[in-house]
Amino acid sequence: MRANVIDLGLMAYQPCVKLQTEVLERVAAGDTESTLLFVEHDPVLTLGAAFHEDNLLLSREEYAERGIAVEPTGRGGDVTYHGPGQLVIYPVFDVSLLGKDLHKWMRGLEETMILTLASFGIEGRRFPPNTGAWAGDAKIAAIGVKVRKWVSMHGIALNCDNDLAPFDLIVPCGIEGYGVTSLTTVLGRDVTPNDAKPAVVRAFEQVFGLSIGPAGRI
Repeated sequence: MRANVIDLGLMAYQPCVKLQTEVLERVAAGDTESTLLFVEHDPVLTLGAAFHEDNLLLSREEYAERGIAVEPTGRGGDVTYHGPGQLVIYPVFDVSLLGKDLHKWMRGLEETMILTLASFGIEGRRFPPNTGAWAGDAKIAAIGVKVRKWVSMHGIALNCDNDLAPFDLIVPCGIEGYGVTSLTTVLGRDVTPNDAKPAVVRAFEQVFGLSIGPAGRI
């Protein structure tokens, strides 16, 4: 199975959702190949389908004063934070070609992150029943997806060299008692989203048996 990879650079959240939806419709119609989108978002809290209001520790007005948007979204999971320096990975993939097994799809996304971490010498792990990838007792990659017409959207947020302080303003993913970390924090050196992208592409190719084409623009 072939897939495209497109690097969107820095992009606000809602325009990116609109773009994902457009790509999803084209993939579902067979007009384009499955597409892996890379993006960094302006500061935003996204609220998943399992969101609980008490996982926001400030009022919406206080988030706005700090320059952090709050956006509801159709993905699974609770609340998480996105901002510059975090690599957000949106696989808009035809899941029907990967076996129509959504549990396997989620575990595969976790495996891409575990392999990505391994490429940096970090031992990543799962922490069931919580979805995502962890380094020790801290989450390093959050995962939340939506599947429509057997095509996926939303996806993975991998902390690279982003500011982690905004995570203290929420209960990340609704999980109490555990923190978040980043590639930069774990390794003690700067690791940017651009540093992580080649490892992510290789991991997707390995886990899902893909041949991923060169980066482009929409």
